[in-house]
Amino acid sequence: METLQLSVSAHGVAHLTMNRPEVFNAFDETMIAELGQAIAQCSANPQVRVVVLAGAGKVFSAGADVQWMKRAAQATQAWNEQDARSFAETLSQLAACSKPTIARVHGLALGGGVGLVAACDVAVASTETRLAVSEARLGILPAVIGPHLINAVGLRQARRLALTASRITAADALAMGLLHEVVAIDALDTAVQRWVDELLLSGPQAQAEIKRLFGQLAPGPLTAEVRELTAQTIARVRVGGEAREGFAAFLDKRAPAWAPSISTSISTK
Repeated sequence: METLQLSVSAHGVAHLTMNRPEVFNAFDETMIAELGQAIAQCSANPQVRVVVLAGAGKVFSAGADVQWMKRAAQATQAWNEQDARSFAETLSQLAACSKPTIARVHGLALGGGVGLVAACDVAVASTETRLAVSEARLGILPAVIGPHLINAVGLRQARRLALTASRITAADALAMGLLHEVVAIDALDTAVQRWVDELLLSGPQAQAEIKRLFGQLAPGPLTAEVRELTAQTIARVRVGGEAREGFAAFLDKRAPAWAPSISTSISTK
């Protein structure tokens, strides 16, 4: 791939690194397409257990590439609609990835870069990181990333971030739920590793079922349809092979078959 690096460790950790450091990992049509392809590969690969999304160089992602946005401003509405659909599909693929996803965030996450953070299941950042939903400063709006941002921080916080377009600290992002942990830059890989190790202890099929079920749920009334969906889901999963192995391992006081026998290691350098 032109814009990404993708590797899978022996323990099933996929390292997906945006690799355009010369433009601060700003994305264009090529990166968006390649992100979608890489996420689809990780979802389909039974050897992949966890996906770590990172950025090469000094920052995580500065959002949209300026040259890409210039082309968009000069193109037709039809071109822009198709272009936006591509980004929307990639973000949806990331959010719906059947494997747990971790965003390793450092430096800056701006605009669509914040959308990538919000679409991941877990986000870990270094203390110096600054984030901004910056689209309004350019006279546009965070339309495609909007649903993911609202899911991550709630409507009122998302509206505040989008309207002001101001940069916030990693501590602010942690307080509102956009990030899950903030550590010193030299401890970032260690922190990500802790999350990887935690995720590898759970059943991979159970995690895929959680992603699928929670993707269909939203805050609101517990309707009959919601109750039936949850009942059918757990009934189907409980009779599966992974559930039988999980219960047997618990009763036998041993690790289940899917749990790694030794610690994994990651590197984003």
